[in-house]
Amino acid sequence: EPLSIIFGVDGSLQIIESDTPPYKALAFVKTALLRLDQTALSKIDQDSPNPFALRDILSNSALYHATVFPLRNVKISGTTNYDAIRKIIYDSIKDPSLEGEPYKTLKWIAYEKWDNQPKRLPLFECPHCGETVATLEFDSDEGNCPDCNGHLYLTDMLGFHQNMITEAAPDSIASDYMGIHETLLLFTSIRHFWETKTQILKNCLFVKDGPLSIRAQYSKLVAPIRRFLNFALVNNIKIYILGQEKTGRFVEHFDLIGRNVPDNSIFIPGSEYIREKIQQRPFRGQPYGRDTNYGAKIFVKLNNYTKFVFTVPTGLYISNPSINDLIGIDRILSTIPKMISSQYESGLLPIELAHGIASLSTYPSARILRIFSDT
Repeated sequence: EPLSIIFGVDGSLQIIESDTPPYKALAFVKTALLRLDQTALSKIDQDSPNPFALRDILSNSALYHATVFPLRNVKISGTTNYDAIRKIIYDSIKDPSLEGEPYKTLKWIAYEKWDNQPKRLPLFECPHCGETVATLEFDSDEGNCPDCNGHLYLTDMLGFHQNMITEAAPDSIASDYMGIHETLLLFTSIRHFWETKTQILKNCLFVKDGPLSIRAQYSKLVAPIRRFLNFALVNNIKIYILGQEKTGRFVEHFDLIGRNVPDNSIFIPGSEYIREKIQQRPFRGQPYGRDTNYGAKIFVKLNNYTKFVFTVPTGLYISNPSINDLIGIDRILSTIPKMISSQYESGLLPIELAHGIASLSTYPSARILRIFSDT
C-alpha cells in the first residue's frame, strides 16, 4: 500500500565573495520542508506541472529557514568570527520563525528523549581549551567546560568549531550547517508525530535530498538516530525514510552497471562490494558507513530512463543488509512511482518542490544576495 503523506527536505547555499580586496565572504544558507499528500500529487501533471497548482500546494504546506555566516574578512563588533559563528549556529537552529522546532529536535536526538531515560551528552571537544571533556547535563541548553570554565552552547557538541580559526571559517561550514539543518527538519516532522499522533507515522514517507549520512565530527548524531529508528521498530512503529542521491560515485557506478540490468530490479550493495567496486579501497579499517550512515544503499531500476540510488534505514548498523532489513521497503517502493517527476531524469516531485523553495541559485536571488553582501 503506498504511503499517503509525503515530506520532502532540501537545502541550498550561496557563497558571495566581494570582487575587491580584502575579498570578504558571506555564506547564505536556506533549507525547506515540504508536506504533500497523494491527493495533492495526483492533481499535478507530471510532464507539465501547472504553476498555480504548485503555488496552492506550497503556500499551505511548506516551511523554510534561512541564515547567513560571515566567513572571511568580515568584522563582527565585540567578538571574533569564531565566536560569532558559534552564536549564529546556536541562534539559527533556534530560529523563532520556526518556533524553535529544529532546536527541540536537536535536543530530542542528542539527549535521546524518546525512551524517557535522562542522559547527559557524551564528551565532546571544548571550543575554548580544545580538550575532549565538555558535556552538558540532561536537557541543558548552555553550560561551562569543567576544565577551563568556557561558555558552551548545546550546538557546540556538533563540532563546527573544529573547522574554524579565530577570524575565518571555510566554505564547508555553510555546507555542513545546511546538511545538519536538513536532517533536523526531516526529524522535526518525525518527532512531532511521535510525540502527538504516533499512528500517523504509519502513513508518512520522509524524503531527503542526498544520502542518509552525516560525516566527520558531526556523525555523533548518527548513533542516536539509529537507536531511535531501532527503538521505534522494536515498538512496532516503522519510520519510513528515503534519501536520494543524484550525483557522486554511487550514481556513476549505477550508470555503468545498470545498462544490462532488467527493469524492475533492486540491488543492495554490501560493505565489501562498496569498498572494492565503488570506493576502490582496501578492506582495512571500519566497514563502509559504520560511523556515518543511518541507512543502507540500494539501487533501483524501473526502466532505462528511471534509475535511483536510494538510502533506506535499517535501524542498527548492518554491513551487508538484505531486503528484509530495510525498514518499510515494500511500502516505500510502492510509493515511488506516484512521486516520479518527468521534468528531470529520475526526479522525485517532493524533492523538486522542496528544492524550488530552498533554492538560492536562481535569478534574481543570487543578484540580490550580492547586492546585500556589498552593503
